[in-house]
Amino acid sequence: MPRPARHDRQIALDKAVDLFWERGYHATSMKHLEQALDMRPGSLYATFGSKSGLFSEALNSYARQMAEELAGCLSTSDNLVEGFKFYLRSLAGPCLVRENRPPRACMLIKTLLEVNEEEPALQQQVNHVLDQMEQLLAAELGRAQAQGEIRLEVDCARLARLLQGQVIGLRSFAQRDTNPEHLADLAEDMGSLFESYLIH
Repeated sequence: MPRPARHDRQIALDKAVDLFWERGYHATSMKHLEQALDMRPGSLYATFGSKSGLFSEALNSYARQMAEELAGCLSTSDNLVEGFKFYLRSLAGPCLVRENRPPRACMLIKTLLEVNEEEPALQQQVNHVLDQMEQLLAAELGRAQAQGEIRLEVDCARLARLLQGQVIGLRSFAQRDTNPEHLADLAEDMGSLFESYLIH
């Protein structure tokens, strides 16, 4: 059976991301995937190989979306601080709080907490993606430091870990508090913490 075109494959991956993100890896059955992706079992296996293969591709797709969102927010802002604040505000918006649907914590962290020693490849993949995101943040911070936005004594790698922790925390907080105003306030407060690292 021929594989779907790239566009159709991405549509299927987007649906898989949505389903896995909401239900988690173990709670998502092949029947759930068949219904959500509108694909027969044979087509699913021929295209993605297995449930874990599909989940692995879905994780990569989710990670690309996160990286693109961050890069987009940073590139459209006047400086790194405003860009990161904009990114936090965007996370506190509809992408986390959806009417009549469960809130979304970070898919990567949900996966890291859910999978165990029986899925070492998925654990390794999640950690690799988180490392890449941290490196992306560190690189952006380094550029901002070189441009005179961030104090020279600041350890950009350490600050990147702090910022990544804030992003993970905001996404996870939405699991217990879906009030948009609370999330927006939290995003603003997190962004304000960044001010102490700047050259004024």
